[in-house]
Amino acid sequence: MVSIEWCLNQGKGIKLVEPNKNISDSYLKMAEESIRTLTNIKESRLWSATASYYIFYYSLYSLMVYIGIKCEIHNCTLKFMETFLKDFYNERDMEMIQKAFSVRTDLQYYTNRPVSEKDLEDVKKYCKEFYIKTKDIISKITETQIESIRKKLKDFYTKRCK
Repeated sequence: MVSIEWCLNQGKGIKLVEPNKNISDSYLKMAEESIRTLTNIKESRLWSATASYYIFYYSLYSLMVYIGIKCEIHNCTLKFMETFLKDFYNERDMEMIQKAFSVRTDLQYYTNRPVSEKDLEDVKKYCKEFYIKTKDIISKITETQIESIRKKLKDFYTKRCK
């Protein structure tokens, strides 16, 4: 797994940007479209895994953009969640988004790796809950909480990455 330090030092890694509600809303719409698509691709394990993962990812990225965090490396996005969003997501949320990432990666890139039907079904079910939870977080997160996350990231960068 990658480290926050590594992610902060990558050109497409974790960056502070201006919070953007419009882009956040766009990512939520992408998650919603992926939810609608999921019902139409039940026969394909690959596309079910891909759509499920992107429901998780677009939901999470919507929150990140909302608070002003940009990241173009998926592993770094997940590391950001694990490190800086512990007050909003629990262990199960983190476990399931990681499982979705692994299931999609294995089906898409490592076709010889077995992926259990149970893991795929768990991911397909939980991604919708994760989407709803993230929408709720976005609607309730306060300016104080946003500033606290941004400050923690700035402090982390100042202490460990310069």
